[in-house]
Amino acid sequence: MPTPKVVVDWDGTVTEQDTLALALVHFVSPAVLEPLTLRVDAALAAGSMSLRDVMMAEFAALTAPLDLVVAFIVEHAQVRPGFAEFVARYDPLILSTSFQETIEPVLAREGVTARVVASHAEPDPQGWRMRWISAVDCAICGEPCKRSGLPNPPFIYVGDGYSDRCAALAAKRIFARDGLARYLDSRHVDYEPFTDFYGIATALDAY
Repeated sequence: MPTPKVVVDWDGTVTEQDTLALALVHFVSPAVLEPLTLRVDAALAAGSMSLRDVMMAEFAALTAPLDLVVAFIVEHAQVRPGFAEFVARYDPLILSTSFQETIEPVLAREGVTARVVASHAEPDPQGWRMRWISAVDCAICGEPCKRSGLPNPPFIYVGDGYSDRCAALAAKRIFARDGLARYLDSRHVDYEPFTDFYGIATALDAY
Protein backbone atom coordinates (compact mmCIF):
# COMPACT_ATOMS: atom_id res chain seq x y z
CA MET A 1 0.00 0.00 0.00
CA PRO A 2 1.24 3.56 -0.64
CA THR A 3 2.65 5.49 2.30
CA PRO A 4 -0.10 7.78 3.66
CA LYS A 5 0.37 11.52 3.77
CA VAL A 6 0.85 12.62 7.37
CA VAL A 7 0.80 16.14 8.82
CA VAL A 8 2.06 16.71 12.38
CA ASP A 9 1.94 19.72 14.65
CA TRP A 10 5.11 20.64 16.55
CA ASP A 11 4.69 22.09 20.05
CA GLY A 12 2.93 19.64 22.34
CA THR A 13 2.73 17.09 19.54
CA VAL A 14 6.27 16.31 18.41
CA THR A 15 7.54 17.87 21.64
CA GLU A 16 6.16 16.78 24.97
CA GLN A 17 5.75 20.38 26.12
CA ASP A 18 5.11 23.63 24.29
CA THR A 19 8.64 24.93 23.75
CA LEU A 20 7.56 28.51 23.06
CA ALA A 21 5.59 28.57 26.30
CA LEU A 22 8.68 27.31 28.14
CA ALA A 23 10.73 30.11 26.58
CA LEU A 24 8.22 32.78 27.55
CA VAL A 25 8.14 31.55 31.14
CA HIS A 26 11.94 31.53 31.27
CA PHE A 27 12.67 34.86 29.59
CA VAL A 28 9.69 37.08 30.47
CA SER A 29 9.09 38.39 33.97
CA PRO A 30 6.12 36.74 35.72
CA ALA A 31 4.84 40.21 36.61
CA VAL A 32 4.49 40.85 32.87
CA LEU A 33 3.66 37.42 31.54
CA GLU A 34 1.02 36.22 34.00
CA PRO A 35 -1.52 39.05 33.58
CA LEU A 36 -0.83 39.12 29.85
CA THR A 37 -1.51 35.39 29.54
CA LEU A 38 -4.73 35.64 31.54
CA ARG A 39 -5.95 38.49 29.36
CA VAL A 40 -5.16 36.96 25.97
CA ASP A 41 -6.33 33.46 26.92
CA ALA A 42 -9.69 34.91 27.97
CA ALA A 43 -9.90 36.88 24.73
CA LEU A 44 -9.07 33.78 22.67
CA ALA A 45 -11.76 31.77 24.46
CA ALA A 46 -14.26 34.59 23.92
CA GLY A 47 -13.38 34.88 20.24
CA SER A 48 -12.29 38.50 20.48
CA MET A 49 -8.65 37.64 19.60
CA SER A 50 -7.31 35.18 17.04
CA LEU A 51 -4.47 32.83 17.90
CA ARG A 52 -2.20 34.98 15.73
CA ASP A 53 -3.12 38.07 17.75
CA VAL A 54 -2.54 36.18 21.00
CA MET A 55 0.92 35.00 20.00
CA MET A 56 1.90 38.40 18.66
CA ALA A 57 0.90 39.98 21.98
CA GLU A 58 2.79 37.37 23.99
CA PHE A 59 5.99 37.57 21.98
CA ALA A 60 5.98 41.35 21.99
CA ALA A 61 6.94 40.87 25.66
CA LEU A 62 9.99 38.77 24.74
CA THR A 63 13.17 40.81 24.33
CA ALA A 64 15.88 38.12 24.63
CA PRO A 65 18.23 37.50 21.67
CA LEU A 66 17.31 34.64 19.34
CA ASP A 67 20.49 32.68 20.06
CA LEU A 68 19.74 32.56 23.78
CA VAL A 69 16.16 31.45 23.19
CA VAL A 70 17.25 28.77 20.72
CA ALA A 71 19.91 27.47 23.09
CA PHE A 72 17.35 27.26 25.91
CA ILE A 73 14.83 25.41 23.74
CA VAL A 74 17.43 22.99 22.39
CA GLU A 75 18.48 22.21 25.95
CA HIS A 76 14.98 21.70 27.32
CA ALA A 77 12.81 20.41 24.45
CA GLN A 78 11.80 16.77 24.88
CA VAL A 79 10.72 14.95 21.73
CA ARG A 80 8.16 12.17 21.93
CA PRO A 81 9.57 8.65 21.60
CA GLY A 82 9.61 7.19 18.11
CA PHE A 83 9.68 10.51 16.27
CA ALA A 84 12.92 9.95 14.34
CA GLU A 85 11.77 6.53 13.17
CA PHE A 86 8.37 7.96 12.26
CA VAL A 87 9.94 10.66 10.10
CA ALA A 88 12.20 8.13 8.37
CA ARG A 89 9.22 5.96 7.52
CA TYR A 90 6.39 8.41 6.79
CA ASP A 91 8.12 11.69 5.81
CA PRO A 92 5.49 13.79 7.61
CA LEU A 93 4.99 17.48 7.01
CA ILE A 94 5.55 19.47 10.20
CA LEU A 95 2.92 22.22 10.07
CA SER A 96 3.21 24.64 12.96
CA THR A 97 2.37 28.10 14.18
CA SER A 98 5.62 27.84 16.15
CA PHE A 99 8.82 29.31 14.72
CA GLN A 100 10.94 27.72 12.03
CA GLU A 101 13.96 29.27 13.77
CA THR A 102 13.30 27.26 16.95
CA ILE A 103 12.04 24.06 15.31
CA GLU A 104 15.01 23.43 13.01
CA PRO A 105 17.66 23.44 15.79
CA VAL A 106 15.73 20.79 17.73
CA LEU A 107 15.43 18.66 14.61
CA ALA A 108 19.19 19.03 14.12
CA ARG A 109 19.79 17.97 17.72
CA GLU A 110 17.71 14.85 17.07
CA GLY A 111 19.52 14.11 13.80
CA VAL A 112 16.24 14.42 11.91
CA THR A 113 15.64 16.06 8.55
CA ALA A 114 11.99 16.88 7.97
CA ARG A 115 9.78 19.14 5.91
CA VAL A 116 8.67 22.17 7.93
CA VAL A 117 6.06 24.84 7.23
CA ALA A 118 5.88 27.25 10.16
CA SER A 119 5.73 30.83 11.32
CA HIS A 120 8.92 32.89 11.53
CA ALA A 121 10.36 34.84 14.44
CA GLU A 122 11.56 38.41 14.00
CA PRO A 123 13.53 39.01 17.21
CA ASP A 124 13.86 42.59 18.41
CA PRO A 125 15.26 43.95 21.70
CA GLN A 126 12.08 46.03 21.98
CA GLY A 127 9.91 42.92 21.67
CA TRP A 128 9.73 40.09 19.16
CA ARG A 129 7.53 40.26 16.09
CA MET A 130 6.48 37.33 13.94
CA ARG A 131 5.54 36.40 10.40
CA TRP A 132 2.50 34.20 10.76
CA ILE A 133 2.13 30.92 8.92
CA SER A 134 -0.83 32.23 6.91
CA ALA A 135 -1.38 35.72 5.52
CA VAL A 136 -5.09 35.29 4.79
CA ASP A 137 -8.17 34.43 6.81
CA CYS A 138 -9.50 30.91 6.36
CA ALA A 139 -12.88 30.58 4.63
CA ILE A 140 -13.81 27.82 7.10
CA CYS A 141 -12.83 29.17 10.55
CA GLY A 142 -12.43 32.88 9.76
CA GLU A 143 -8.90 33.05 11.21
CA PRO A 144 -5.48 32.92 9.50
CA CYS A 145 -5.03 29.24 10.36
CA LYS A 146 -2.93 26.28 9.25
CA ARG A 147 -5.42 24.92 6.73
CA SER A 148 -3.74 26.82 3.88
CA GLY A 149 -0.54 24.82 4.48
CA LEU A 150 -2.18 21.39 4.22
CA PRO A 151 -1.41 18.97 1.39
CA ASN A 152 -4.15 17.80 -0.93
CA PRO A 153 -6.42 15.25 0.75
CA PRO A 154 -6.58 12.56 1.87
CA PHE A 155 -4.10 12.95 4.71
CA ILE A 156 -3.66 12.04 8.37
CA TYR A 157 -3.36 14.78 11.00
CA VAL A 158 -1.59 14.59 14.36
CA GLY A 159 -2.05 17.44 16.82
CA ASP A 160 -2.77 18.62 20.33
CA GLY A 161 -4.04 22.17 20.56
CA TYR A 162 -6.00 25.21 19.44
CA SER A 163 -3.93 25.80 16.31
CA ASP A 164 -4.80 22.29 15.09
CA ARG A 165 -8.58 22.60 15.18
CA CYS A 166 -9.40 23.73 11.67
CA ALA A 167 -6.62 21.75 10.00
CA ALA A 168 -7.58 18.54 11.78
CA LEU A 169 -11.18 18.80 10.59
CA ALA A 170 -9.92 18.57 7.00
CA ALA A 171 -8.16 15.24 7.64
CA LYS A 172 -9.30 11.74 6.76
CA ARG A 173 -7.96 10.41 10.06
CA ILE A 174 -6.98 12.28 13.22
CA PHE A 175 -4.63 11.48 16.09
CA ALA A 176 -5.27 13.90 18.94
CA ARG A 177 -4.48 14.65 22.56
CA ASP A 178 -5.06 17.39 25.15
CA GLY A 179 -6.90 20.50 23.91
CA LEU A 180 -7.48 19.19 20.39
CA ALA A 181 -8.98 15.97 21.78
CA ARG A 182 -11.34 17.95 24.02
CA TYR A 183 -12.38 20.14 21.09
CA LEU A 184 -13.09 17.13 18.90
CA ASP A 185 -15.05 15.52 21.72
CA SER A 186 -17.20 18.64 21.95
CA ARG A 187 -17.95 18.37 18.22
CA HIS A 188 -18.43 14.58 18.28
CA VAL A 189 -15.59 14.10 15.78
CA ASP A 190 -13.79 10.76 15.83
CA TYR A 191 -10.07 10.66 16.60
CA GLU A 192 -7.47 8.30 17.99
CA PRO A 193 -5.54 9.28 21.14
CA PHE A 194 -1.75 9.05 21.16
CA THR A 195 1.14 9.30 23.59
CA ASP A 196 4.11 8.72 21.28
CA PHE A 197 5.00 8.08 17.66
CA TYR A 198 5.54 4.36 18.14
CA GLY A 199 1.85 4.08 18.96
CA ILE A 200 0.83 6.14 15.93
CA ALA A 201 2.98 3.98 13.64
CA THR A 202 1.45 0.80 15.09
CA ALA A 203 -2.05 2.19 14.51
CA LEU A 204 -1.20 3.10 10.92
CA ASP A 205 0.19 -0.37 10.30
CA ALA A 206 -3.04 -1.93 11.56
CA TYR A 207 -5.32 0.24 9.41
